[in-house]
Amino acid sequence: MQFSNRLQPLSTNVFADMDKAKAQAKAQGQEIIDLSLGSSDLPAAEDTIVAIENSLRDRTTHGYLLYNGTRAFRQAAAKWYTERFGIVVAPETEVLQLIGSQEGTAHLPLAILNPGDFALLLDPGYPSHAGGVYLAGGQIYPMPLLAENQFLPVFADVPDSVVTQAKMMVLSYPHNPTTAIAPLSFFEEAVAFCRQHNLVLVHDFPYVDIVFDNREKPPSILQADPHKQVSIEFFTMSKSYNMGGFRVGYAIGNKDLIKALRQIKAVVDFNQYLGILNGAISALSGSQVSVEKTVATFQARRDAFITALNKIGWQVTKPEATMYIWAKLPEPWQDKSIDFCTKLVAQTGVAVSPGAGFGKAGEGYVRFALVKEPKILELAAEKISMFLNRNK
Repeated sequence: MQFSNRLQPLSTNVFADMDKAKAQAKAQGQEIIDLSLGSSDLPAAEDTIVAIENSLRDRTTHGYLLYNGTRAFRQAAAKWYTERFGIVVAPETEVLQLIGSQEGTAHLPLAILNPGDFALLLDPGYPSHAGGVYLAGGQIYPMPLLAENQFLPVFADVPDSVVTQAKMMVLSYPHNPTTAIAPLSFFEEAVAFCRQHNLVLVHDFPYVDIVFDNREKPPSILQADPHKQVSIEFFTMSKSYNMGGFRVGYAIGNKDLIKALRQIKAVVDFNQYLGILNGAISALSGSQVSVEKTVATFQARRDAFITALNKIGWQVTKPEATMYIWAKLPEPWQDKSIDFCTKLVAQTGVAVSPGAGFGKAGEGYVRFALVKEPKILELAAEKISMFLNRNK
């Protein structure tokens, strides 16, 4: 049996690899503390659940859902966006419902790239961004994110030979995994660069609400491109509303990009179950108190875990956003993030994500997901301390 060449670059994935390591550790008797996956352990709001429950009893929601059936959701998403960012959005032409934002970021390259075209991606970055480019037959130019540059790419460093063959750039701030936040001035620079070089500008925006210490909420890419000339932005219900398992997301942006993505989507799937969309409408349209509680919970966990890591001698920068800790590995593990993570889970049951799994520039770091209560996070830090002392 023969398979296509496009499967070759998809043979490894940071989450799949850690899933195997966790299964092996569990089989050996370890009790797993899983901090490797950014899957929130918090529940969706009660109003959201009630809206879905009520829909289940309505038999008219049980069939296929075509595009026109998503109108109410698109209207709710457009209204939420306009109220949040002050930019008017047309729900009929500038919004598209998705089965999770990852569906959109993975499928969009099929609508933009021809085989051999370049996509400019963040390094380190979210794995599905690269996966979508590979499926489209594109080439990836990784833009390194370095601490000395506040984990922002330097557009001037992209070679002219690459820019002339590039069709799209993908950004994502607040950033997974580095937790960096980008100012509006950076987005304005990105928009200008993409206009100059005729690139589509993609912004993956899952952590729109997850910022701490009462700091100003992060900007939307469309605030730098208010006429939606080159940009498309992806949102998810997974992080702010704890609906990861429900798989609801949406795209907002340039109407031609929305139309092109809709064409790809039409041959891949129908839409999300209407009952789940009704729950998402309730979440977007109702009180945002649950979002505030979610942010407060992750901030408390951040503070507890940072304190615990510092206590064991692992000095880590306190993140201002996301649900992660991006930690530089101590000696002697500086260039061995995968080795560190596989041995850590095997010996202690604590599972974290290796920085190298997010890209070459991620080597030397690990990512902790704050998806456990403070007491468990503190226990994880104690186990990590024992591991470090045992493996000096």
